[in-house]
Amino acid sequence: MNFKTDINYRKQSLIKLLNTVQNHEDEIIKALYDDFKKPAFEAVATETSYIISELKHTIKNIHKWAKPALVLPSILNFPSTDYIYKEPFGKVLIIAPWNYPYHLALCPLIAAVAAGNQVVLKPSELTPNTARIISKIISETFDKNHVACVEGGVEVSQELLSQRWDYIFFTGSVAVGKIVAQAAAKNLTPVTLELGGKSPCIVDETVNPKLVAKRIVWGKFLNAGQTCIAPDYLIVHQAIKPRLIDCLKEEIKNAFGENPEASPDFARIVNEKNWKRQISLLENENIIVGGTSNASDCYLSPTLLDEPRLNSQVMTDEIFGPILPILSYKTEEDISNIVNKYEKPLALYIFSENKAFVKTCIEKYSFGGGCINDTVSHIINRRLPFGGVGHSGIGAYHGKLSFYIFSHQKSIVKKANWLDLPVKYAPYGDKLSSMKKFLQWFS
Repeated sequence: MNFKTDINYRKQSLIKLLNTVQNHEDEIIKALYDDFKKPAFEAVATETSYIISELKHTIKNIHKWAKPALVLPSILNFPSTDYIYKEPFGKVLIIAPWNYPYHLALCPLIAAVAAGNQVVLKPSELTPNTARIISKIISETFDKNHVACVEGGVEVSQELLSQRWDYIFFTGSVAVGKIVAQAAAKNLTPVTLELGGKSPCIVDETVNPKLVAKRIVWGKFLNAGQTCIAPDYLIVHQAIKPRLIDCLKEEIKNAFGENPEASPDFARIVNEKNWKRQISLLENENIIVGGTSNASDCYLSPTLLDEPRLNSQVMTDEIFGPILPILSYKTEEDISNIVNKYEKPLALYIFSENKAFVKTCIEKYSFGGGCINDTVSHIINRRLPFGGVGHSGIGAYHGKLSFYIFSHQKSIVKKANWLDLPVKYAPYGDKLSSMKKFLQWFS
């Protein structure tokens, strides 16, 4: 077995993985519900179907992606043929989060295997049922010397990070991302850090508030707000704010009924610790709607807050739950004062029919990715890179790009022997002026 160089072995491994995940799909859906009552629809739409699609896409394209790429040679190397070889990094560590514990564990795993790496996968201990099924899938699919799944808590992650790796892929919070980066720096290990931050959603006065509210409610309260690219807060033009709030209330009711706690379509906070953190964010805030909670079920209803202070806890920390602060603006300078107060976000959303305003926002603010007149949906297209910038992350992946981030791009120049130009060799004599003219001509 040589998974480093044998593309067919890699492909067969992924085919076997595809068969295994399809066989265990119902178990994964149940595990996600058992961990935090993720609705079956959301489990399929955001987790299992995505992994099946990613596997099929990778299996179809692996030979093309792995093939050495012929590139145009430099005239200065004439005669030569130039290539880029894709070489696996070697031993890869993947640390997965709890919010999409299946999707965000297997998606990078698929790419790492396709690229020819050995992999250790550490699923989140906060979703133990899902982690158990992932471990089962891995053990049924791979040789333990190829891919291994290591369960456990924080101490296991710390032990793994103390070891030397050739590449580390981490998805999680900014705070833990910094710890991962520090551990990687000891051995100059390259990393991909998929983090988060406070992702703003800007709504101007030109929009249809009912449609905007429907799309915001969907993107924000999907997975009970426990989505790294969920809108973290709204910045709404003051002229439309009252109408938008009414529409948001209506759409929350349309989606989850009069009592969201009884809705089969609304997930729970992952554990008591995170639930208590969410509840603490509501202290001394003006709750427009929601705020209802149940400690025994880690439940917090979809909640809207009106005009929190920019230095309040709810506006300082990434929320990562079903709480949506609503701020107002009058001028574009007001928007800048809010957005620029925080680190560069993973996502930014703009609802507007004003093309000039949209263009200004896209060019003015730095963010990982986003949508115009929608939320969250940019993650769906595998042709778009997904990742952050600054504090929201390092590196981007999805689709073909995922294969490349787990591959070292090795440059090769193959020089022909039928001609050997003497100009580059010593003694240089009076070659300098001729060389300058030559280089200037081809620069």
